[in-house]
Amino acid sequence: MKKLIVAVAAMALLAPVAASAKEMTFASWGGAYQEAIRKAWIVPFTKETGIKVEEDTGPETAKIKAMVDTKSVTWDVVTAGGGGLMRGVKLGLFEKITPDMVKTDHVIPGARNDYGIPSEIFSTLIGYSTKAFPAGGPQPRSFADFWDVTKFPGKRTLPDKPETVVEAALLADGVPMDDVYKTLSTEIGLKRALDKIRALKPNVAVWWASGAQPVQALGSGEVVMALGWNGRFQSGIESKLPIAMAWEQQIPQVGFFMIPKGAPNKAEAVAFLNYIVKPANNARLSEFVAYGPVTEQAWETIPTARAETLPSTPERLKSALFLDIAWWAEAGPRVTEAYTAMLKE
Repeated sequence: MKKLIVAVAAMALLAPVAASAKEMTFASWGGAYQEAIRKAWIVPFTKETGIKVEEDTGPETAKIKAMVDTKSVTWDVVTAGGGGLMRGVKLGLFEKITPDMVKTDHVIPGARNDYGIPSEIFSTLIGYSTKAFPAGGPQPRSFADFWDVTKFPGKRTLPDKPETVVEAALLADGVPMDDVYKTLSTEIGLKRALDKIRALKPNVAVWWASGAQPVQALGSGEVVMALGWNGRFQSGIESKLPIAMAWEQQIPQVGFFMIPKGAPNKAEAVAFLNYIVKPANNARLSEFVAYGPVTEQAWETIPTARAETLPSTPERLKSALFLDIAWWAEAGPRVTEAYTAMLKE
């Protein structure tokens, strides 16, 4: 009887602790990127705060919209590039994040947004096979080289969505960086970009939908050149795949973490966003994936050797065209429709 009383008393003591346990659900894109977030932020955040973080993948805009529309939101924090952020903002899917919620005055001004907390800077650029194009011979350096199948023969892979592809196409066609979005804003300019991509279609073996695909295609020899994310290529390089990157031209963009409207654990989500944007914490992501920080203070704790693998060093940004997320918010549906139609031809 005494043992029973002791057991019941112990359960009574444990019950308030279990009831007060805090948790949240984080959804990103899987692969090396999500693994890096887990190591850099999720695990130490849970250790520091006691807030348990469940993980999920595939936070496409359509899924988030379905959750918000049906008031059945299960994700508390989701990730996207600038295009995904702005599409969601236009659809009213994300909570506004005020300075009282998350302090961002130390963040690079161009990376700030009222509906998302910037997490990292990553780039779309050329990854290529070092077996097909070994050191000592011709190697691709520019988007023009990516389109040059005579000088650099072999199959390519491109994203199945138009962001960064139409920009790269115009840069390959000789349009100056400062004129790319002005050109794309015209019917003639968009047609010029699509025609450039259309001409390359016979040499495109894979239209990729996930960031792992171009790395796999390069590693297997299915393609010799890919337009993809620098962090994924770097992960392949570190896994000893025969891959290199061309840093001479790139299209950087900012990654964002957002809170879907109706998130069930908003307070925990806000705590997580505050954690990732602190300079010392923000710098930690680059230890695990080759993406750059969003605050200048973070560079103080990033070793020089690691900085050389990151896309957002001052020197590399000189030849970079940042993705214009405001332009994509306005033109995205029209461009995506035209791009999808071109793929189906």
